[in-house]
Amino acid sequence: MSMLNQGTTDQLPGADANPSGPVAPAPVKLGKPRRRWVRNRSTLIGGLIVGIIILVALVSLFWTPHFYDEQDLNRSLLPPFWMDGADPGYPLGTDLNGRDLLSRLMVGAQASLFVGVASVLVGGVIGMVLGLVAGFFGGWWEAIIMRLVDIQLSLPGVLLAIAVLAAIGKGLLNVVLVLGFVSWVQYARIVRGSTLAVKSQEYVLGARAIGARNWRLILRHIMPNILPPLMVVATINVSSNILSEAALSYLGVGVNISTVTWGGMLNEGKTLFDVSWWNAVWPGLAILIVVFGINLLGDGLSDGKM
Repeated sequence: MSMLNQGTTDQLPGADANPSGPVAPAPVKLGKPRRRWVRNRSTLIGGLIVGIIILVALVSLFWTPHFYDEQDLNRSLLPPFWMDGADPGYPLGTDLNGRDLLSRLMVGAQASLFVGVASVLVGGVIGMVLGLVAGFFGGWWEAIIMRLVDIQLSLPGVLLAIAVLAAIGKGLLNVVLVLGFVSWVQYARIVRGSTLAVKSQEYVLGARAIGARNWRLILRHIMPNILPPLMVVATINVSSNILSEAALSYLGVGVNISTVTWGGMLNEGKTLFDVSWWNAVWPGLAILIVVFGINLLGDGLSDGKM
């Protein structure tokens, strides 16, 4: 009887019933951190701020208090609503050409958010592809890609963007492409490091042993596990690219003057600060608020993934 019991205990429920070859464990699930993100105060506050800015940008596609480019010199430099000489119809005041600052701030949110998000997508896709190639395949692929990263990191990002924009010209699309080109190296380094760590995990080695192709290993086993740190960096880079666009527009090499952006409004308002401080303060405050909200959101995502 004891021999029988000993024989049955050799086949435990968790024992490997397929000795012919290794079986790849399922990839790590990524759902748990989301519950932490919801409970994280930084995530909630940052998400609320960003959500409001996005809502304002969407509303401005269909409605603004006044047409953003409507000029009337009789309304030039009207002060905000609490100051003497204000017009209730223009609660934040007007600029030198009599244009409503509130309407222009609402419309400016479109370009600023578009530049921030689109440039992150451009840089993120380029950096993720090159980082995956360098980390997964290694060899001379890795050597070439990482040397390109080192070369670009040796150049100041803003100066590089100014030089490229001076060569190809101003414009919203050009700013997006330039900022994406400048920022891809950050994603490439992070993706390469994460790929090197993930591809040595047992479930990846097991999947490779049973004959999984490289594209399947990358798409099913590696990419889902390198996305969380990439999302954190991408979120924070949205705010840095919004600041970069504002700086480029402030210097006069960014978006065309016909396109309303917060950086362009700040550039116009700086010369009038002594007589109408509100022309520079409102766009500067808008940039501050959206960057603060996005950084809070990024911090919350970072805390949630740990």
